[in-house]
Amino acid sequence: MAISATLHCLTGCAIGEVLGVVIGTALGWDTLPTIALAIALAFVFGYSFTMVPLLRAGLGLAAALGVALAADTLSITVMEIVDNLVLVLVPGAMDAGLDSVLFWASLAAALAVAFVVTVPVNRALIRRGKGHAVVHRYHH
Repeated sequence: MAISATLHCLTGCAIGEVLGVVIGTALGWDTLPTIALAIALAFVFGYSFTMVPLLRAGLGLAAALGVALAADTLSITVMEIVDNLVLVLVPGAMDAGLDSVLFWASLAAALAVAFVVTVPVNRALIRRGKGHAVVHRYHH
């Protein structure tokens, strides 16, 4: 279940992260605003991926948001810290253009490392009845 929860988190985070980094790079932004946009979009997409099934299950918007915040905040935070730290530490990755193998390989590697680091976090949360264990209570 921890791997599944992390893949779910990674999907939303990756969409937001990639979109943010691509937008910032395409617009020629510096590293800090690009990373800030990527993080913001990762949270938006990450929470959205959790909220949509909850809304379909009949939860109201406020309740679904509360469950998503409780379930995903730590996981997304860890994923984003690791992901962006890897991106910043790869020499030239944040300055590489969208047509660069370095850009895309660094982004893919950063997401992969973030996944590996976040699985144990989700495993610990689920064992304590937190994280995605909370979300699964609403799945029928």
